[in-house]
Amino acid sequence: MSNVQELPLVSVIIPYYNCPYIDQAIASALNQTYPRVEVIVVDDGSTSHQEKLAPYRSRIHYFGKANGGTASALNYALRAATGKYFAWNSSDDLMLPNKIERQVAFMEQRTALISFTDFHLINEFGQVTMQALTVKFPSLRKFIEALLTFCPINGSTIMMHRSLKDAVGYFNEALLYTQDYEYWLRVHLKRIDFYFINEVLTLYRWHEGMGSVQKKDSADWEFNLVRNQYAPQLKALASLL
Repeated sequence: MSNVQELPLVSVIIPYYNCPYIDQAIASALNQTYPRVEVIVVDDGSTSHQEKLAPYRSRIHYFGKANGGTASALNYALRAATGKYFAWNSSDDLMLPNKIERQVAFMEQRTALISFTDFHLINEFGQVTMQALTVKFPSLRKFIEALLTFCPINGSTIMMHRSLKDAVGYFNEALLYTQDYEYWLRVHLKRIDFYFINEVLTLYRWHEGMGSVQKKDSADWEFNLVRNQYAPQLKALASLL
């Protein structure tokens, strides 16, 4: 047991708002092969599906708050988290059982502050519909240039060292759809190495009820706003690489 206690604690943070898949997301976090995980569920003012948390309440840290958006829920959890590392899992996505184990080993070996992984796409029934969807780039410059067009980093694949929030800050709570994209831009502009683990460790669920489907026009507008704000700095960074 002493060996287990020497392993870094990982805080798995699951923001939740009226999501029918929340129980599956929690189960995937609790069923990790890695033995030192705390699961933090932040209920962002939900009015439905809370009963699905009942079987897990004794094994998770549950926080309820007024609705404020994903960024506010993430920041709330970041302040409550006690782990050396923070992993974000959206309430409709699933971690494969070895995700935390593989990602911690990778980050410890490289003293990395942040990493992301590949993922499969699943449907509302949990069936894999597309495989290994993360776009791979031949160079950091190509990766930075791609950030001017889309977000190639899936938030549910992320693991961050707890010190990252001291260097980069918290998520921007004024953003309702692109809080993750904007944060990854800030990480890159701080010249912090953003590692990619070329291994599928996450299942990303695409369904008609998700915000990026229902609010696509608003999300696209916000993406363009953020992209245009950071474009001069990103182009300057790319020119140095």
